[in-house]
Amino acid sequence: MSAIDLSVPQFRPVIETEQDRRKYQRVDLELGGCFLDDASEDHQLITENLSCSGAYLRAATVPEAGANVICYFDDLGRVAGTVVRTSKDGFAVEFNVVPHKRKKLADRLSWLINKDLIEVPEQRAAARFPTGGPAFIGRKDGLQIPCTVVDISLTGASFETNGQFQPPPIGEVVTAGNLRGRVVRSGENEFAVNFLRPDEDDV
Repeated sequence: MSAIDLSVPQFRPVIETEQDRRKYQRVDLELGGCFLDDASEDHQLITENLSCSGAYLRAATVPEAGANVICYFDDLGRVAGTVVRTSKDGFAVEFNVVPHKRKKLADRLSWLINKDLIEVPEQRAAARFPTGGPAFIGRKDGLQIPCTVVDISLTGASFETNGQFQPPPIGEVVTAGNLRGRVVRSGENEFAVNFLRPDEDDV
């Protein structure tokens, strides 16, 4: 079985309908995650299939067609998109990404679906290291949350609160020292952030 390159457009027979024709190959792949709706409320999701241009997502809460959403996929990261089709238990989203971001998505998806075939270790994800050290996380309202650093890598970190403060919600941009990060996971006493580049905005 050969590896699949998702960055190459896949041309299909003309007998297919326009709705089913996609510029990029879509593959069946289940990833957990969540999405933020227009009210900035987060909802759980599971991907049914994905390409670097869009995805079909199963979710208990289904936004309306035309709605803008921000998706956070496990092992894939943050992607903004527009809902293009809905069903009773899910919806299709078209990603709103610039070309270089689309290429990164294609590379990442290619690795995820081919990693068992090519049997190579992941090289794009930075290794995480446990620390247990203290940290103060700055929220957008100026509140400083005392935390313990659970683990950290070049691309992100996870933190544990002491129970006196609620973890920031998914999607909020926080600061950790001189670093900025976007919250991608938030639980009862733990949360995780992906670090932002210096030139990356807070939207």
